[in-house]
Amino acid sequence: MIPTGSKIGNRYVVESLIGQGGMQDVYKAKDLLLDRYVALKTPQAGQKIRRFRDSAVISARINHHNVAKTYDLLDDEFTPFLIEEFVEGETLDEAIIGKARYLDPFLASTIFLNLAKGTAASHNVGVIHRDLKPSNVLVSGGFNLTNVKITDFGIATLTEAVIEEVRATTDLTRSSSKTIQGALPYMAPEMMFRKVGEYPDQKLDVWSIGAMMFRLLTDQYAFGEGFEAVANVKMGARTPWPSFMTTNPQFSVYAEALQRLVETCLQQNPDLRPSAQELAISCEDLVSFAGERYTGIIDRHLTISTGIIRAGTGEQVFFHRDSIYGTKTIIPGTKVSFCASPGSPFRRAHPITVIN
Repeated sequence: MIPTGSKIGNRYVVESLIGQGGMQDVYKAKDLLLDRYVALKTPQAGQKIRRFRDSAVISARINHHNVAKTYDLLDDEFTPFLIEEFVEGETLDEAIIGKARYLDPFLASTIFLNLAKGTAASHNVGVIHRDLKPSNVLVSGGFNLTNVKITDFGIATLTEAVIEEVRATTDLTRSSSKTIQGALPYMAPEMMFRKVGEYPDQKLDVWSIGAMMFRLLTDQYAFGEGFEAVANVKMGARTPWPSFMTTNPQFSVYAEALQRLVETCLQQNPDLRPSAQELAISCEDLVSFAGERYTGIIDRHLTISTGIIRAGTGEQVFFHRDSIYGTKTIIPGTKVSFCASPGSPFRRAHPITVIN
């Protein structure tokens, strides 16, 4: 661990450790020259230095607002450091999945679009992420999604490059690597079951996006968790869509459209999946509502079907139970996320999602 206050490259002052992945440590640091905060990454002991440097060079090719920017690569006392855009926020796991059992289709589609656009930008310059999962997506603004940025191209490679670190694991089910276990629920079949000399193409990232969206929409993994996913992917045994997504007329049409789009991403045959660019276009056609999100608690019921939410600002907002997405019963004190539309005497909450 790098001590707080350490100066790297005579320019970056380490403030705190903010993350530890399977291959690298991430620190928040102050760039003294440009007076800004950056994410400073360095490989953990035992990791391949060449791979770390190569991934930095590769990720620097991408310039898109849905991808965390790579600023610099330097060596300090023979240790490489990658300097990346600092995103004030949390991972998708922490910011969204950890706070809501599932997302309403409107909010989910916004994330879908951001992931597709960022991935398309990387594919357009010949870069495949190969490890897309919620912990590699940074979110600021909570449910308002001020920023959604893909990060950690730690095992990204150029389309033509050899997948050394993944190909070396010949039997995924026997691996003790936490990195591989955490990636399995989002890993495409052509990555799981590749043979020596086979190099999966860009469509594997599209599968990963579909698997993430399935999780966000259902609170379930599309093919199970951990090593269970390997067997289920091989058999094509996908988790069914929960009925609550389409039983409420307020959400059913949009939810069905999202389901169809996710299913195109989860085609076993990569040739049947859309490209990331095609996926982004389809998502743009879907996104139709993206109002400001508020948090609050159910204050009281007015009738069997209606009630009042008290927002964090103290405002009272009217709700109807038809605007609640999902199956969870709400009682006074239940915490919710919602949008608010004009109404009298109170604004109207829609959609509403229960959160932790």
